Amino acid sequence: MQTVKALAIALLALAAGGALAQQYPDRPVRFIAGYPPGSASDNLARILAHKMTEVWGQQVIVDNRPGAAGNIAAETTAKAAPDGYTILLVATNHAIVSSLYKKLPFHPINDFAPITHVSSAPAILVTHPSLPVKNVAEFVKLAKTKPGQLNYGSSGNGATPHLAMELLKSTVGIDLIHVPYKGIPPAMTDLLAGQIQAMFSTMAPAMPLVRAARLRALAVTSPQRSPAAPDVPTMSETIPGFEATSWQGVLAPAGTPPAVVQKVNETILKIIKMPDVHQRLIDGGYIPAGTTSPAFAAFIKSEMVKWAKVVKAAGATLD
Repeated sequence: MQTVKALAIALLALAAGGALAQQYPDRPVRFIAGYPPGSASDNLARILAHKMTEVWGQQVIVDNRPGAAGNIAAETTAKAAPDGYTILLVATNHAIVSSLYKKLPFHPINDFAPITHVSSAPAILVTHPSLPVKNVAEFVKLAKTKPGQLNYGSSGNGATPHLAMELLKSTVGIDLIHVPYKGIPPAMTDLLAGQIQAMFSTMAPAMPLVRAARLRALAVTSPQRSPAAPDVPTMSETIPGFEATSWQGVLAPAGTPPAVVQKVNETILKIIKMPDVHQRLIDGGYIPAGTTSPAFAAFIKSEMVKWAKVVKAAGATLD
């Protein structure tokens, strides 16, 4: 009798979840992005929000909550009602912050319902043209002959470009001086001026300068060559196994009904396969992904383990 009762309850819950998913969304959805307007990740959020609005017939409104390496946006989302009407665009920092901060007002895994991995965005290792290197092997060789004499820039302490170079340093055993900036643009300005010698940059701002021969591209950090720069080799072609790719994904507050998570997942996967969206992602230096919710959860966990080792080796902290 108890088994029959439990089965009946489960069937009712399943039916209720299905009905909820059919009705969802019946009012505007808030899409939180922990990045300032005009940034690459903000642009990605707006592409998705625009298309979700078209597909659902309900407004999906981007709510920018920049600051604290994405922690402000993540905390806001974690504390929101788990009803599907608040979702969050996250990037690689979401898997790194638990290693950088001693205390967080949220747990990167437990306080969220993963929806999908949207895209990856390889970084590109660029150098000033005056540096006498044309590939990764020559860069590593030069750095080994000049320990502590070459400077590299980043978009800030603990940011992916910083940790990508720290991963390279620990992997091949070189000593470089880190010069943190408040974002990619000021770091790029000093690289162009020769004040620093190298940096890992996002693709979009770097490639026009590479094409204009104002910077030299050595390699991209993705496992495969980037469609935005097919002639540029990968880091792993010289250093097997090296990968330091930024990524973007969507989360909801923990406790969001699975049927709603599934509907959002299916909608986003549909959107990133649209030809116009797919091309916009490629043009922006992204590699479209799209995964199930469980696969994205496993991916975030693996990224937390990977970057925790890098953060520890670098001694980076934001507390």
